[in-house]
Amino acid sequence: MSLPAHRYWSNLSTEDIRQRVGPATVAVLPLAAIEQHGPHLPLSTDLDIGMGLAEAAFARLPAEIDALLLPPLAIGLSLEHAHFPGTLSLSPTTAQAVIAEVGGSIAAAGVRRLILFNSHGGNKAVVDLAALGLRATHDMLVVRANYFRFAPPADALPAQELRHGLHGGALETSMMLHLAPAKVRTDALANWSSLGCTLADHDRRLGPEGEAGFAWLAEDLNPAGVTGNALLANAALGARLVEHFAAVLAELILDTARFDLAWLGSRPQADQARQP
Repeated sequence: MSLPAHRYWSNLSTEDIRQRVGPATVAVLPLAAIEQHGPHLPLSTDLDIGMGLAEAAFARLPAEIDALLLPPLAIGLSLEHAHFPGTLSLSPTTAQAVIAEVGGSIAAAGVRRLILFNSHGGNKAVVDLAALGLRATHDMLVVRANYFRFAPPADALPAQELRHGLHGGALETSMMLHLAPAKVRTDALANWSSLGCTLADHDRRLGPEGEAGFAWLAEDLNPAGVTGNALLANAALGARLVEHFAAVLAELILDTARFDLAWLGSRPQADQARQP
């Protein structure tokens, strides 16, 4: 999907930015990864899904909403996939610093509303830290939006698949069949069971995700580095998922545009800070 040129930050001139960007502008920064997604999906899966959802969300926005889609940060924090060929990863310190420094440049252009739109689970921790740093340093409204934390459409997939199909399963494969079908190796689709399923079957509270998750590498969950049943995937489901997640993101952009920046606390003066 291609949006009108004026929706892309990189299509504008420096004078366009100077004249257009102001306190009402919402900037959306896609954060992704280039990493292994098993034998059936490309290394670009998180990037393709993130940009597909972002562009579909922007297509839903009213014309009067001043929102700009930034170039994606394609490489993120992918330590959990580092043992698989093709994975590209920054260190945690570098990944956080890149988001912070790009965010600082966005703030320098006059933006006060920034959405960090993340399509890779491994980025969550650095997104949280970078967002807080940008809020503290640049007095911005910084929204952390992980699409995989959006509630999925009802009855889209079995509960076990939604819980344990964390990487390369039915959800991601379906969206790729819709967004970039030529990149999917349909002859390599399989059902990759996760260690999380085994632990859940034994009623263990501890698991790879959830209320008390342990740090994991992809090969800890399945030797193939993939978890989930890609055999459940189809393009129609992918279209439904993309439409649903894009609608949620569009609503979030609208909420961000309408947020009263006066609700953010002003910095206390030195004499106020000393008061008991």
